[in-house]
Amino acid sequence: MNELITIRNLLIKRNNRDALRVDSLDIQRGETLAVVGPNGAGKSTLLLALAHLLKPASGEIKYGGKYLREWDDLEYRRKIAFVFQDPLLMDMPVEDNVALGLKFRGVDKAEMRVRAETWMKAMGVDSLAKRRAGQLSGGEAQRVSLARAFVLDPELLLMDEPFSAVDPQTRGQLMKDLAELLAHEHRTTIFVTHNLKEAAQMGDRVAVVIGGKLKQVGAPQQIKEYPMDGSVQSFLQDF
Repeated sequence: MNELITIRNLLIKRNNRDALRVDSLDIQRGETLAVVGPNGAGKSTLLLALAHLLKPASGEIKYGGKYLREWDDLEYRRKIAFVFQDPLLMDMPVEDNVALGLKFRGVDKAEMRVRAETWMKAMGVDSLAKRRAGQLSGGEAQRVSLARAFVLDPELLLMDEPFSAVDPQTRGQLMKDLAELLAHEHRTTIFVTHNLKEAAQMGDRVAVVIGGKLKQVGAPQQIKEYPMDGSVQSFLQDF
């Protein structure tokens, strides 16, 4: 097997309450795992734990065969990129937003420009390079946010409901473009959504989180046909 991430007996607490339990989860290099569940189920908590922004109360997360607690924080952060629900762009032109992480990492200007241009083009925002962030539509801003993540060449891409703030037509095209890009790139991606159709379209596998517990992981069709229990069956009824 070729696991990038291994989770065992994980408990994450928030405000002294159990927020997420994961008994066992392996994530393969190059796969896209879609994490679904009701609001407040613990989906975003999983991403924050994988970003090492929330520390386990018990249990372990391994990344690349090494416990997360053994990683140097800066070294680990450079292996991941996080795309949030809201793009959180700086008040500067698109090209500068895309290159910002590279600038922080001390990449020289010529390489920074080439990499930024490559990913602006890949995400379809190269024509907007000189436009300031405040002049972008929701869909354009999220494309810039994705380009800003990909330009860092992350080993692990974490996405927290990245399409929920854009209109349905824009969301459909953005999902299609991103799904094609991930299929081509084979970049390990964990994608949180409450939209079951998005999960089936984007994910190689789907992880169902309900009531602060990882209930079931499998191919979309497998989970639809063989839900683990009544809570999963109830959540998936519109799948």
